[in-house]
Amino acid sequence: MVDEVVAALAPAPAGWVVDATVGGGGHASAVLTGCPQFSVLGLDQDPDALAATRQRLASQGDRIRLRHCRFDQLAEAVADERTEPVVGVLFDLGVSSPQFDRPERGFSYRSEGPLDMRMDPGATLTADEIVNHWSEREIARVLRVNGDERHATRIARSIVANRPITSTAMLAEIVRGAIPAATRRHGGHPAKRTFQALRIEVNDELGILGDSIDQAIAALVPGGRIAVLSYHSGEDRIVKQRFRHASTGGCECPSDLPCGCGAVASLRLLRPADQTPSASEIARNPRAGSARLRAGEKLDLSGVAA
Repeated sequence: MVDEVVAALAPAPAGWVVDATVGGGGHASAVLTGCPQFSVLGLDQDPDALAATRQRLASQGDRIRLRHCRFDQLAEAVADERTEPVVGVLFDLGVSSPQFDRPERGFSYRSEGPLDMRMDPGATLTADEIVNHWSEREIARVLRVNGDERHATRIARSIVANRPITSTAMLAEIVRGAIPAATRRHGGHPAKRTFQALRIEVNDELGILGDSIDQAIAALVPGGRIAVLSYHSGEDRIVKQRFRHASTGGCECPSDLPCGCGAVASLRLLRPADQTPSASEIARNPRAGSARLRAGEKLDLSGVAA
C-alpha cells in the first residue's frame, strides 16, 4: 500500500518523516520521491535492512538518516538525531520480505533453516529457546495470544513431545501433524499461525507497540501525520486502541452527553478509519492481503489550557 501511505503523509508540513520500520527502504524511497518537502529518519533493529537501505537511498544525501534501534526507542532517536520538526511517522509492522525470503533467518515455514526469528541478530531470545525449553503451557499461550491459533494446546503438546526440534522444516512438519486433517485443508499452510506467533514473541512485537504509537503521536508537530500498516489482528487492535485514546483524550463520558472529564484529544482520525489493499495489489503481492492501514493527523493544542 505504498501509494496509500504516501497519500496519507503528503499533506503534512515540510520536515522529517520517521520511518520507524524502514526495512529495505521501499516506503522511504516512495516518500522521498513523491514528497520533496520531506526528509526521512529510518529506524530498524535489523542491521542487514539498514545496510540495504543505505545503499538503495545513497543518492538522497542529507535527506535520509538511518539509526539502528527498535521502534520503541523512537523518542530517543528523534532527540539524538535532532530531526525536528517531525511531521510524519510511518510504521510498517511485521516481518519484511527480505527477512522472510532468507532461510537462515528462520522466519519461513517453507524453507529449511535454524529456529532463530530474531529481527535484531544481537537479541538474546530465539525461537529455539521457546520451542525447546519453554513449558507446554507457555508455548500454548504464545500460540493462542500471538497467533489466534485454535489448536494451540494440541500443537504445544506435540512440540514438547518431539523435542529436540532442530530446524524450521522439522517444526513445520510437527505443527502440520498436530492439526486435524479437516482443518489442514483450508486456510493456507497449517504452520503459518505458529510461526507468526513465535516471531511476535521473540521480538516482543505486541509488547512494545502501544507505547511506540504514543511516542510517535507525541513527537509530531501540529498538522503532522501518522500512518500504521498492520498485518495481524493483535497489532491492529493495539493501533486502533491507541488511536482512539489519542482522538478522544481518553474520554469515557457517555456519548450522548458533553464531555465532563476534561479530556483533550491530540489526534484526528483520517477517513476511512482503515484501508485495505486493492484486489490488483493482492494479485501482485499475496503477502499484502492481510494489510490494514490506519492514519491520523496531530491536532494543534497550543490554545488548550493546561
